[in-house]
Amino acid sequence: MERITVELGERSYPIYIAADFSGLGNAFRKAGIGGKVLVVTDSNVGRLYLETCMAELASAGALVCSHVIEAGEKSKNLDTVKDIYRQLAAQRFDRNSTIAALGGGVTGDIAGFTAATYMRGISYVQIPTSLLAQADSSIGGKTGVDFEGVKNIIGAFYQPRFVYINISTLRTLPLRELRSGLAEVIKHGLIKDAGFYDYISLNMQKIFEFDESTLRHITRTNCSIKKSVVEQDEKESGPRAVLNLGHTIGHAVESVSGFSLLHGECVSIGTAGAFRLARKMGMVSSEVTDEVERTLEAAGLPVRAAGMDPQQIYAEMLHDKKAKGGKLNFVLPKRIGEVAVCTLDDERLLMEVLEELVG
Repeated sequence: MERITVELGERSYPIYIAADFSGLGNAFRKAGIGGKVLVVTDSNVGRLYLETCMAELASAGALVCSHVIEAGEKSKNLDTVKDIYRQLAAQRFDRNSTIAALGGGVTGDIAGFTAATYMRGISYVQIPTSLLAQADSSIGGKTGVDFEGVKNIIGAFYQPRFVYINISTLRTLPLRELRSGLAEVIKHGLIKDAGFYDYISLNMQKIFEFDESTLRHITRTNCSIKKSVVEQDEKESGPRAVLNLGHTIGHAVESVSGFSLLHGECVSIGTAGAFRLARKMGMVSSEVTDEVERTLEAAGLPVRAAGMDPQQIYAEMLHDKKAKGGKLNFVLPKRIGEVAVCTLDDERLLMEVLEELVG
């Protein structure tokens, strides 16, 4: 079992990378977590891994119970959080209790936000089972829910006690979910590490064959990139914004789709849009833009929001929590492996890009 530490002073925590759940109980013991543990999972993941994980936690001396939510983005709302609050209160969870998030990004965000707000904050741990969650959302303490169609508009920065990544869970992911997670993996290479981007491009087939050494390398590199950014800027006041490559357009597309598109699919579309915008601004070449789109497509990801209304996407972008005074913040590429944060209010230019994306 490998260990990487996110260094945040008193809020520091380890990320464990393993190929099964046999070390989960020991990770709880090392963290000094005892007492009651509520495992929050979804209806898909629960059938696969809930029993195994609950047994591991019980072996560590925890008093374990579970809460199963319906799988999918539509569960990511305050009503779901209220249901978890009710169970926590009914079973008399106190400040020494813990929530364990077993699942993908939706489960992690909901469970983390519930932990951040129940009794003004109780411990939680991340046990991500999707590639998207293992690569990105389980690390860094972003928690939250959607509200009235706007993604992640309610939330908190709240760090887990630890993250436990079992790469073998990727074998049970639906192919579409695996591809969705690759959007965040590719994003990390695009923002910080051109060599990693090349590695992904060259080893795409091995990823889909679940080659263990390839998955371990990708997981280790992802975690190292994400942790280095979080350590510089825990609450996204500056440098951490680079992690939002593809997200300004992507979140808007996700909302306009009614969440029928997966998060990673929308990030892929948004990344294609960011490169097209940067190309129009003279920041990157057409060749680089085309090459990145080919890589996204090789991962089975969309690069177009076909049939959507560009005006509706633009309106949703203005609702984004990163928008200020009608101006939009974009992470735009300077080259593969380096990006810059830009503020734009050129509606004409943005509409040109959006019309290309929906065409």
